[in-house]
Amino acid sequence: MNGAGPDSRAAATPAPALLMSEQPMGWPQYRIVTLCLVAWIFDFYDLILYSFLMVPMAHDLHLGKLEASFAMGLSLLMTALGGLLFGFIGDRFGRRPTIIATVLIYGFGTLLCAASLSLAHLLIFRSLTGIGIGGEWAAGQSLVAETVPPARRARYAAYVQVGAPLGVFIAAFLAGYVTPVIGWRATFALSSLPALLVAAAVWRWLPESDVWQRRMAGGGEWLTREELGALRPYLGILMLLFLVIWVNSEAYWFTYSWMPGYLRLTRNLSDRAASRLMMGMQIGAVAGYASFGLLADRFGRRPVYSAFAAMMAFGLLPATILWPWAIGVPGLVAGAMALAGFGTGIWSGTGPIVSELLPTKVRNSALGLLLNVTRGLQFFTPMAIAVMSRSIGFGAALSIGAAFSALGSMLIWLIPETRGRVLTRLDEDLVARSPDPAPATTLS
Repeated sequence: MNGAGPDSRAAATPAPALLMSEQPMGWPQYRIVTLCLVAWIFDFYDLILYSFLMVPMAHDLHLGKLEASFAMGLSLLMTALGGLLFGFIGDRFGRRPTIIATVLIYGFGTLLCAASLSLAHLLIFRSLTGIGIGGEWAAGQSLVAETVPPARRARYAAYVQVGAPLGVFIAAFLAGYVTPVIGWRATFALSSLPALLVAAAVWRWLPESDVWQRRMAGGGEWLTREELGALRPYLGILMLLFLVIWVNSEAYWFTYSWMPGYLRLTRNLSDRAASRLMMGMQIGAVAGYASFGLLADRFGRRPVYSAFAAMMAFGLLPATILWPWAIGVPGLVAGAMALAGFGTGIWSGTGPIVSELLPTKVRNSALGLLLNVTRGLQFFTPMAIAVMSRSIGFGAALSIGAAFSALGSMLIWLIPETRGRVLTRLDEDLVARSPDPAPATTLS
């Protein structure tokens, strides 16, 4: 008799393999963060590029301010559609294939923009670009959140978010130093090439989220009726998250949608002078995005988010309504714009905060919904700026972004603190809340 009873067989059963988020940071996590960073750089670069090329494009295509603003607003609106569509796709079919598909879509849309001959062409091509851009961010943030250890989640999500100011920096550089030489059409064509390279790299080297794989291993269902019922307690936090992200999205796009054009058309700066200010703003932003996660892991998400939003609000004023006075103080406008850029580092906190409040099955969908629907509502912002500039002035219209940012610095305190939260516990809570569909059967 070998004594191998039920207890010994249970003891011999191997425990589930540790998830990547349960292991120390290593090569797999660094590879995920790096590839998601590169994908996000060119995602945001392709989104913001139009803001820098809007003036020469409007001139060549004979567009007024309102028409040019409509094209910008439509691309933001279509990011909402992309976020909704690919949010569900990412939760159902995985983070990795979603990133590949969306990168290829926004790259193709950017290439087509080079062939625009009319407003109708521009609207179609920018819409396609917006759909791809809207779908990529949530998949990348979900993947990082699900693979990086909780103690380092905010800082590495922040490193990925550094892609946004780096994308703006590249756009500012090309608009000021390359586009005047090769033209806006060649700039768009050139800008589509990185997407193909990024998609190939993701296909070759990016692993899938093992948290998502384990969650979907039980049959591949997305959400059961019982789980949908268990999600009802999350509706309140979703509404609060939507409000906070929408307010800060207004602040961001009131600043960025027309800032390059404002510096050229209203402040009469040359292409290079305007680009230097915008690049300086992005140097501040890189520092803000990179430091947000370290500070948030040390002091908490809410206080750091609030402080950064307040810095953005103060930094916007000298470059807008205080310009006539600020321009007389050497370096003040450039320094204030760098401070405002630093404050935009709050967007490094969006992914971790949302990820730490919602379970795995809806994380990608919620990230896509919250970021891209709030950004889609910015459809009206570029046109509102163009209309308001006629009565209150361009600088005053852009300064409304400071008011939104100040409001965002207060609203964040409505959100629970999530520093150090273990994501798999949210899934356990979801299962615990779900009604038991049938009593368990006991074998005698």
